[in-house]
Amino acid sequence: MRLTFIVLLISAHFNLLAQNKIHGTISDVDGLVLPFANVLIDGTNTGTSTNANGYYELETSLTGTQTLLFSYVGYLSFKKSIEFKSVDVISLNVSLTASPELNEVVVTGNLREMSRKESTVPVEVYSPVFFKHNPNPSIYESMHSINGIRPQLNCNICNTGDIHINGLEGAYTMVLIDGMPIVSGLSSVYGLMGIPNSMVERIEVVKGPASAIYGSEAMGGVINVITKIAEDHPLFSADVMTTSWMEHNIDLALKNRIGKKTDVLTGIHLFNYQNAQDINNDNFTDVALSNQFSIFQKWNFKRDKNRLLSIGGRLYLEDRMGGEMNFNQDYRGSDSIYGESIYTRRFELMSKYRLPFDERLFLALSYTGHNQNSFYGTVPFMAIQNILFSQLNLEKQLGNHDLDGGIALRYTLYDDNTVATEKIEQDNIINNPDEIVLPGIFFQDEMALSEATKLLLGMRFDYHSVHGSIWTPRLGYKLNINEFNTIRLNAGTGFRVVNIFTEDHAALTGARDVVIQGNIDPEKSVNINLNYLKKIFSSGGNYWAIDASVWYSRFSNQIIADYDSDPNKIIYQNLVGYAISKGFSMNLDALVFKNWRLISGITLMDLYTVESDEFENETKTRPVLTENYSGKWSLSYTFSRIPITLDYTGSVYGPMRLPLLGPLDPREEYSDVWFLHNFQFTWKTKNQKWEFYTGIKNAFNFLPPTNSIARSNDPFDKEVEYDNNGNVLQTSQNPYALTFDPSYVFAPNQGRRYFIGLRFYVL
Repeated sequence: MRLTFIVLLISAHFNLLAQNKIHGTISDVDGLVLPFANVLIDGTNTGTSTNANGYYELETSLTGTQTLLFSYVGYLSFKKSIEFKSVDVISLNVSLTASPELNEVVVTGNLREMSRKESTVPVEVYSPVFFKHNPNPSIYESMHSINGIRPQLNCNICNTGDIHINGLEGAYTMVLIDGMPIVSGLSSVYGLMGIPNSMVERIEVVKGPASAIYGSEAMGGVINVITKIAEDHPLFSADVMTTSWMEHNIDLALKNRIGKKTDVLTGIHLFNYQNAQDINNDNFTDVALSNQFSIFQKWNFKRDKNRLLSIGGRLYLEDRMGGEMNFNQDYRGSDSIYGESIYTRRFELMSKYRLPFDERLFLALSYTGHNQNSFYGTVPFMAIQNILFSQLNLEKQLGNHDLDGGIALRYTLYDDNTVATEKIEQDNIINNPDEIVLPGIFFQDEMALSEATKLLLGMRFDYHSVHGSIWTPRLGYKLNINEFNTIRLNAGTGFRVVNIFTEDHAALTGARDVVIQGNIDPEKSVNINLNYLKKIFSSGGNYWAIDASVWYSRFSNQIIADYDSDPNKIIYQNLVGYAISKGFSMNLDALVFKNWRLISGITLMDLYTVESDEFENETKTRPVLTENYSGKWSLSYTFSRIPITLDYTGSVYGPMRLPLLGPLDPREEYSDVWFLHNFQFTWKTKNQKWEFYTGIKNAFNFLPPTNSIARSNDPFDKEVEYDNNGNVLQTSQNPYALTFDPSYVFAPNQGRRYFIGLRFYVL
């Protein structure tokens, strides 16, 4: 009896000491072992780390189902449920996925490929997955999702627009395709239309002046659309979407191989909207009718030592029309029924080539031809623009110095039927196309002062054929406090040469006379930007990234469109004084509990101009169509048991000052705070080859005021009376002394609409 008791006691003792054991290796998806990665039983203090070879062993007396958490700095955490029985020995190898926020490659900040975390210049990167949370037919509309960026409609009728970065007008934003200035000047209001979404690898955004690298037009920031190479694309992809407003969009992409060394990627974009709507009952189309076709093709050639050679091209055709509900092309240019009709024909060609005799040198070439045939009521606007661009870059590393330099040449030929390209010779008005030659040279040195600090010094010199010499210096400093905290400080100057008629749609409507006072000089700016990046990895597998910036810019010679002095005129002149843009922005990117993803941001801005009169009295004015604050968010939840993702995206904009037509104008001077809310469900098949998505845009049906178009009942001002000085008279037919004007616009006239779409991939 006593012996039996002792045996049972010993047996129980050893059962208490019995340990379950789990072991294996932790690596990344490419098989690279991860030393000193963490393994933790969730909800306990039991854990271990991998050794130098990525191997781990973990023993526990716990039984039943336990959740193991695997984590490593710079990688997304991974959870795995394990069932321990009596005495188990379980082998489990784990592959972790690198966190994209830490390993993205960027080129926009320094013209060379480098890790985003190593860049001295803060660069924001957005992948196609980000834009799928709220799908749109064009990159222009997709910009709504990015904090600090707002696509601004410039006309209630033809719906042309531009991109505002941190409240600055679209003309201050340079849009690049694969690093080349394809979208500018005449195409600035159309250039982001028709780029097939299927061709986009990522979009990089630099906020703040980048003229030291990219020259004119980069005063407010840079948007660089990086297109895919064929090797990184499925054999075929298709994305088809339609909405309850009968907007139809198709994006197709096809990969081909020609021979052994040539890959070709072809993208086709089709968009059609012909369903005229007039929800606000002003007898004008709420959204312009549009028929778009674009084909984009990119050739990549495999060369010795992986030297780059790519050639790409795009053809873009669009017919756009808006106006009174009974307007059609038969009334184009007439004064009986008002309409705005725009035919756009555009061709782009671009190439990058790393020279064979020195791999440190590469050559970039591009050509764009843009032809616009348009009528704004009875006012014709016929314009062509041809831009040739070439740039030779040198990359060299000397010790702790990364040197970049180059020479650039930009030739622009612009011609239209306005006063901008006319001159008087012997009392005769003759055509005088605008021809600009803009050579430049730049150099920068990014030096590693220590393992934690970098200093960037740069200088650019341009010689404008009209305005002469222009210098733009640049300074950058980066401090890695540790792996999770980075500070970046950037300062520099910028410049911009202005062509009014290619940048301001209001100058073309015919509703106001255009007056240019004096000689227009280049705008200049001085800017400073402080950026702080904080990353947090928790033991629960959660991840947070906080990206915050403060900026201050001072502009001189700013070209101001004066709508206030005379309601019948737009007066352009260099500002006698200065303009200020300052503010704060913060982005939050969070991956929480594996199933939740939040991307959000807020921007606070203060923009104003200070103008001096002849007595040196100063007047402070807030620009029109500029909000003081805005916010963006995207919240996604992926269900665990079913392959469905729910996306909720939205934006909020603070009040904007709006362009009124005089002291009697009954419309509000400032817009209300306005929100847009969007919801989407996405279902993916198990093999990831099919995606079905459906949802609702502008779910709470926000619409701007119904009186956005002034005197929509008299678009040709036939019943408007004027005094001897050209001022509008108040009459019984015109009690508010207004003229026809569609420029009172701050938000889309498109209300709630449903959408459904399908994506298909052949791998």
